[in-house]
Amino acid sequence: MKQLTKICLLVLILCANACKDINKDNSMVGESPVVESNSNFKLGVWITAQSDKSDEDYLNEFEKYSNAGIDEVLINTGTDPKLLERLVPLAKVKGLGVHAWIMAMNRPGDSIALQHPNWYMVSKEGKSCFDTRPYVDYYQWLCPTRKESRNHVLGLVEGLAKVEGIESVHLDYIRFPDIFLPIGLLPKYNLVQDEELPEYDFCYCDVCIREFEKIHHKNPLESKNTSIDMEWKNFRLNAIKSVVNDAYKIVHDNNKRLTAAVFPYPEMADHMVRQRWDKWDIDEVYPMIYHGFYNEEVDWVGFATGQGVADLKHKTVGLNSGVYMPDFKSAEELKEAIILAKKNGAKGVAFFDGPQLTDAYLKTIKAVKESFAK
Repeated sequence: MKQLTKICLLVLILCANACKDINKDNSMVGESPVVESNSNFKLGVWITAQSDKSDEDYLNEFEKYSNAGIDEVLINTGTDPKLLERLVPLAKVKGLGVHAWIMAMNRPGDSIALQHPNWYMVSKEGKSCFDTRPYVDYYQWLCPTRKESRNHVLGLVEGLAKVEGIESVHLDYIRFPDIFLPIGLLPKYNLVQDEELPEYDFCYCDVCIREFEKIHHKNPLESKNTSIDMEWKNFRLNAIKSVVNDAYKIVHDNNKRLTAAVFPYPEMADHMVRQRWDKWDIDEVYPMIYHGFYNEEVDWVGFATGQGVADLKHKTVGLNSGVYMPDFKSAEELKEAIILAKKNGAKGVAFFDGPQLTDAYLKTIKAVKESFAK
């Protein structure tokens, strides 16, 4: 009996020491769950396709990514299913999964939409994105409430979802225009945004106002302060949510998944672009945690990742931290960002974008990925 007691005490001591080691090794930013070191951590890269680029060039590009431990490519084909069909087998032969990346509510140069000026979002000033574009000329935003414009976007989603072999349809610009720009970008536009400015506040088209009035019996244009009108804000959050949820049904009917590039974490996305992605029907999200845009340091990648993971804790939605390569001063900083994302609960990291991945960065990505497998 004494011998058995000694054995039990020894086991308890060993377990206690093991727990100490686990807690020490898995230190992290914030309070998000830690991903185990031998987990299936996924790496991706956003790229924009060029129809005149040869198959051989694409095979070489895809091989470069695969050799660095990257698992997937998120490809913008300008919503061209034919080009996507061409690229999927080329990526797959190099071991890469393919996501069909689509600019959703912002549709620059959309030849069909441009035939319908009334499809576009209207600012509080009464100016349409059809001919008066906020910030930059490629901001050509379609209204998510108007039946014709939302159905046009959903039709494009369906076209991509029917392409054999893709992993998901990947929504981007699935939001309203920036009511607040990232603080690091304000000097570029010589702007001060201490309050919601009417020229960047959308959408006040006749359909949005009419549909809002049906529910709340008031006109937002008559509000003394629309920035604190929670019903009006929630109406727009729900308009985007409705498009996403319909896209989810379409994509799943085609046996694919729905993913999205979103703003860094839900509360921030809500404030800046009328986007509350933790409330969507979605399979995975790729928050664009571009720390330089917000005058933040690399550790902010861990913070923002943890915020998003916490907001998704009651949902079976994966989170992949998106990072912006020009924000990094060195390969060592990139390594730090990947590790921070993982420690704070991300299931993967995606890099924006392919042309920015230098040989030094690719070497670092490969080394970090291999370290996770140990």
